[in-house]
Amino acid sequence: METSFNSLVQTCKAIESTTKKTEKTKIIADYLNKLNSDEIAPAVLLLIGQVFPEFDSRTLEVGWNSMKRVLNSRKQTTLIKETLTIKRVYNTLIEVANVQGVKSRRLKERLLVSLISDSNSYEVEVLVKIIFGEMRIGVNEGLMLEALSVASGVSLNKIKRALMLTGDIGEIALISLTQKERGLSGVKVELFVPLKPMLAEIAETPEGILKEHGGKTVFEYKFDGARVQIHRLGDEVKIFSRRLTDVTESIPDIVKLVRDEFPKKGIIIEGELTAIGSTGKPLPFQDLMRRFTRIKEIDSIAELIPLKLHIFDLLFYDGRLLIDESYETRWEFLKKLINNNLLAERTITDNPKEVASFFELAINEGHEGLIAKRLDSTYSPGARGKAWLKLKPSDTLDLAIIAADWGSGRRRGWLSNYHLAALNDGEYKIIGKTFKGLTDEEFRWMTKRLQALKITENTFTVTVKPEVIVEVAYNEIQKSTKYNSGFALRFARIKRIRSDKGPKDIDTISNIRKKYKKQFTKKDKL
Repeated sequence: METSFNSLVQTCKAIESTTKKTEKTKIIADYLNKLNSDEIAPAVLLLIGQVFPEFDSRTLEVGWNSMKRVLNSRKQTTLIKETLTIKRVYNTLIEVANVQGVKSRRLKERLLVSLISDSNSYEVEVLVKIIFGEMRIGVNEGLMLEALSVASGVSLNKIKRALMLTGDIGEIALISLTQKERGLSGVKVELFVPLKPMLAEIAETPEGILKEHGGKTVFEYKFDGARVQIHRLGDEVKIFSRRLTDVTESIPDIVKLVRDEFPKKGIIIEGELTAIGSTGKPLPFQDLMRRFTRIKEIDSIAELIPLKLHIFDLLFYDGRLLIDESYETRWEFLKKLINNNLLAERTITDNPKEVASFFELAINEGHEGLIAKRLDSTYSPGARGKAWLKLKPSDTLDLAIIAADWGSGRRRGWLSNYHLAALNDGEYKIIGKTFKGLTDEEFRWMTKRLQALKITENTFTVTVKPEVIVEVAYNEIQKSTKYNSGFALRFARIKRIRSDKGPKDIDTISNIRKKYKKQFTKKDKL
C-alpha cells in the first residue's frame, strides 16, 4: 500500500515543533523506516525541499502568479477527493518540470490543480513550500544524512562518502536503508556525473595558514572566476559549474580546448575559468557571468569575452579515482597529463614573507588572492575544512537575498534595499540590509530577477525565494536585537552578484559568530 502524502506533512509538522536536533533526527529516521523502498528517495528530497538531485539542472519554473491561479481553482473543485500519496505528488512535480513549449504554463497549472484539488489546507501549505523550495522546517542535507545514519545503522562517514561520489541524496538514502553498508561500498564515481567540489575556509594571515598546515604548504592563485569540473571520455566532453549545472553548451571554446589538450581516456579535472580582457588581465566577475551563462548567440559573445582555463586538480583518470591520494600526488600526476601552460600558478613555501609577496603578485595580476592547500591533503568532495584555506584582501560574506524593499527618490521603481540572510540549521536568518554597491544597470537586473522569484508582496516589500546570492563586504559585525540572526553588518555593501553560487553555498550564522568573536583580538570589548 502506498504511503500518503499527509504522513509526510504530519512529519514536517512534528519536525517544526521541536528545536532539538536529536529529536528532529529521530522523527525523520522513524519516518523513513516506515516507507516503501520506492518512496524513500522522493520522500527524502521533498523533506529537504528539493525535487531533483543537485546535479540535475531541471526546475519547476512555476511563478507566484501561476500558483495563485492554481490556489484559486481549488475553491471551484468538487468535494470528492482522491488521497494524495508521496509517489503521486513527486511524479506530478517531475511532470511539471518536464513540460515545455508554447502551452507549458497552462499544462503546468493543470497538473498542479490536480494535486491542490485533492489536498487539505495543511497539504497545500507544504506543497507550496516544496514548489518554491522554501520548506524552512530545519531539515538540511547534513541533518538528513544524520537521520539516514540513525535509520540504517550505517556510519555517517560512509553515507557522506557515498553522497560525495554521486551527489544524489535520494539514491544514497535508498541504498543506505535497503542495502546498508554492502550497498554503499559499491557506490562508484561515474563519468559525466559531477562530484561535489571541495571547499576552503577563510584564513586571516600567512602565518596562521603555515601554523595550521604545520610548515611548507602550496599556495595557488585564487582566481576571480567560475569554478568548473571537466569530464572527458573519447570525444564526449561535459563541463559542470560549481553548482553542478551542465554548462557545456555555453563554452564551446573550452570544449574544443579540452578535446585538443586533454587525454581521451576517462578523466575528471577541476579548474577555474576567467574572462580575459585586451591587456591579458582578468575582466570583472560580472563580465565573466555574461559569458558563462549565455545560451544564445554564443559565438559573438565568445569573441567579445574570451575565456582562460586554469587547471588545479585531477580527481579521476582511466578508471582510477584519485581523491584519496595526496594533493602532491595528484599534482604530479596532473603535470604529466596536461600542458603546464594550463596549470594554475603556485608556489610551495614555509616563509610568510614569500607568501605575502606571492599574494601581492596575485592581486596585482587581477586575481582574488590565494588558496593554501596542505601537501598531504586528500580531496573531500562537498566538504569545507582547514586542509584548504583562502586568503583574500578583505573579509566578505556570501549571503542570500530573501526580500527586498521598493526604493524611493532616485531608486523609485527598483527593488533596491535588500534583506540579506545567512543559514542557521537550514533556516534563513537576516543579518542586515543594504542598497549600496550596485550600478543602475544592476539595480534594473536585480528588480527583474527578484520579481521572477516573488513569493509574497505588500506595499513596501517583496519576499522572494533565496536564489540570488551576493558577496557582501562590511566593516564590522555587531550584535543586534533588530534582526533574527542576533547580528548586524556595519556599512554592508554588495561587492558582486554570485551567479555561480546557490542557497546552500552561503555563510552560516555559526561562521558569522566566529568572525564576530575574532574581531576582538584587535579591538577592545565592552
